Amino acid sequence: MNDRYAALRLKNQLCFPLYAVSNIITRKYKPLLDSLDLTYTQYIVMMVLWEEKSVNEKFLCDSLCLKSNTVTPLLKKLEDKGYIKKEKDKGDERNLVITLTEKGERLKDEAVNVPESIAKEFHLTVEEATALYQILYKMLDEEKTKKINK
Repeated sequence: MNDRYAALRLKNQLCFPLYAVSNIITRKYKPLLDSLDLTYTQYIVMMVLWEEKSVNEKFLCDSLCLKSNTVTPLLKKLEDKGYIKKEKDKGDERNLVITLTEKGERLKDEAVNVPESIAKEFHLTVEEATALYQILYKMLDEEKTKKINK
């Protein structure tokens, strides 16, 4: 039997399990990040800064697939906590440079076990986790490429 509306069934949607798992993962992060006094989005900002030490706002937005109006309040809160410092770029004052502070660097030691704790919550083999990672990043990379080519 040909069901004209099969594509509209929730169980046939790729977006739904991605959405639901994303919500589950974020909820699992919450108690770990509460102990660090970070939200999930503040945490991913900090991950970029732990890796790069200093970035401009555009790089940060591009890295996290977030818009400036989402990142700006995150940066304000992180600056208020003493984890980052914001300054106008001396070479181009239109650019905002975000730099990790010593306090922000020390937070990295407290956060180091978060990824392992989250990984233990999902019983994926290394192969399954690798395959999922590759598929998701393929989707992200394709979207970034479309954005660049616009």
